[in-house]
Amino acid sequence: MTLKVPRFLRAKAAVAAAAAAVLMLSAPSAHADAPAPPPLTDGFGLTQTGNVTGTATNFVITVKTAQVAGEHHIRILLPSDYAYSPDKRYPVFYFLHGASDDPANPGVAYPALTAAKSMITVIPDGGRRGWYTNWLDQKTAAGAQNWENFHINQVIPFIDANLRTLASKQGRAVGGLSMGGFGALHYAQSHPGLFSQVASLSGANELSRNHAVMRAAVVATLTNIGAPLCGSSSPTCSLNFGPTVSSDAIFGTPYPVFDADWRWNAADPASHMNALAGMGISIYTGNGGGNPTEPEFWVQSASQHAKDRLDALGYPYHYVEYGNGSGWGENCKGGHTYGCWAQDLVDYVPRLEAAFASA
Repeated sequence: MTLKVPRFLRAKAAVAAAAAAVLMLSAPSAHADAPAPPPLTDGFGLTQTGNVTGTATNFVITVKTAQVAGEHHIRILLPSDYAYSPDKRYPVFYFLHGASDDPANPGVAYPALTAAKSMITVIPDGGRRGWYTNWLDQKTAAGAQNWENFHINQVIPFIDANLRTLASKQGRAVGGLSMGGFGALHYAQSHPGLFSQVASLSGANELSRNHAVMRAAVVATLTNIGAPLCGSSSPTCSLNFGPTVSSDAIFGTPYPVFDADWRWNAADPASHMNALAGMGISIYTGNGGGNPTEPEFWVQSASQHAKDRLDALGYPYHYVEYGNGSGWGENCKGGHTYGCWAQDLVDYVPRLEAAFASA
């Protein structure tokens, strides 16, 4: 037997269904990803090439610039509410990757970064061994290598022009791991008007003649002889850093003869911690389990020297030395590895977001 539904009930059901459809279309439903990343306009010497890859909140663009040879990836992480809060502006964390890495590698989007709720994270290409500076020798087989110009004069204004950022010192931080830890301190020290917070995770925090091993690590990336300081977010670190160049390519000669290595000393972060006055400073390091063949063993001493300098200056800071990694996340053994950096960021990101919120 077939039951007939009265006409007025069918009409009410149709109205209810239509209303439900309208609500489903208008509600963001737990802030699901927008259908596409926001469009970005070329400028400041950057030209976008190729297709944007990723999601609306975690995507990679490719750019070209006269400042650095080749094409370069920039990964951008947006908070989940970015597309649904058109009147809201966000602080920006510039996160600098380690040697041999690439922002196109999904591993650079550490879980703590993708989970950030109130800030934008930008991970620009720093080259396999760009070392976040303008090279002294621009005529090597690597071509133009003005990484500092690329990041400071092009990427930062490009991001501020295209995204809803808080484009001020109080709304901007820089941090990085390994090679990127050096880069973060170098940029904060050279451009203190740009950043209110700086963090170095297992960073190359000392390049003075007093730390020959750290200098050797930089030279190893230039000459492709194997790197004692490798900072990849991949499970393994590639020791192919691109075309082999001279050990003098970035800072001139590393050998301390008649002060010929003065550029290395001038670039030494530990010697210039005074330039970080008024900034929030964070340093993370393990100890490699006390094993001198583990890179973090040497990172620890460089980090300790930077801390000693901060103590002498009387500057406040957040310093974490997790030793052999016991208790510092499930995958940290105190080495120069992804598992330790992931836990560093678990500790650091909430602190950074709180600092931004209170600024």
